[in-house]
Amino acid sequence: MPQEPTIYTAKIINTTFGENVKIVEPVNMYGCTIGSHCFIGPFTEIQKQVTIGNHVKVQSHTFICELVTIGDHCFIGHGVMFINDLFQKGGPAGGDQSLWKSTKIGNHVSIGSNATILPVKICDHVVIGAGSVVTKDITQPGVYAGNPAKFIRKI
Repeated sequence: MPQEPTIYTAKIINTTFGENVKIVEPVNMYGCTIGSHCFIGPFTEIQKQVTIGNHVKVQSHTFICELVTIGDHCFIGHGVMFINDLFQKGGPAGGDQSLWKSTKIGNHVSIGSNATILPVKICDHVVIGAGSVVTKDITQPGVYAGNPAKFIRKI
């Protein structure tokens, strides 16, 4: 006999907001902090222990996993994926959060659509090209692109 599925609804719970935040539903946000004057596009998930600074625009279809910090005046393009699990044991860490790693995005950082950001630190004043995969820390301002992302030029 067929059983009814368990259905979960996208929602916003346990989230702290600054002033003048705009959100286009549906979104799934929980246990995170969103600064002032931010825009969050539709079909976005922002998980717990995420902090987003002021004047940040997050476009649609973006996934921001736990342990991500985004500075002020940043742009996160459509479909950007943040990763916190490097599959250190050959598969997903699952509930073993001790294996998860953090990501820190500086101020004035723009990340192009469909980029993938592994657990890294990105300094201030960086542009990440669309479709790029950031696998290592970025310590000098500039434009980076490719898979893996490499320095292209100064801003």
